[in-house]
This record gives sequence, structure tokens and C-alpha cells, in this order.
Amino acid sequence: MPLYEYKCGECGEVFEALLKMSERDTAPRCPSCGCETTGRLLSVFASHCSGGAGQGRGSCASCSGGSCSVCGL
Repeated sequence: MPLYEYKCGECGEVFEALLKMSERDTAPRCPSCGCETTGRLLSVFASHCSGGAGQGRGSCASCSGGSCSVCGL
């Protein structure tokens, strides 16, 4: 089950909810104030590329083909 991030429209609390994909559009109640006016946030995530330039790889998804501060290519 995916972990979704929500923000309460009443108190501003940011919280996470583990929901089934079929429930993702049903906003959960705020755990702090119980308000039903919550909205799903666009969550960002980080990725890590393993390996190095000597392994025959071009670039990872965050690179534009040059040197990359994320994966060291």
C-alpha cells in the first residue's frame, strides 16, 4: 500500500496516511484536529544511483549526461 502525504486545511498539520490505491482520493481526517478538509500533497522522493563511471553506464535519471552530484558520474 502506498504512503500518501496530506495537509489539513484547518490547522495546517502535515501527516501521512497508508491507504489502498482505491482509497487514495478519499481524504482522511486530520489526526490533530479531526477536520475532514484535508488535501493530498505532491510528495518528492530521492533516489540513489549505485556504481560509478567506470562501469559502462551513461547517466542516472537525475543526470543530463555530464557530471552528477547525486551519483558521482
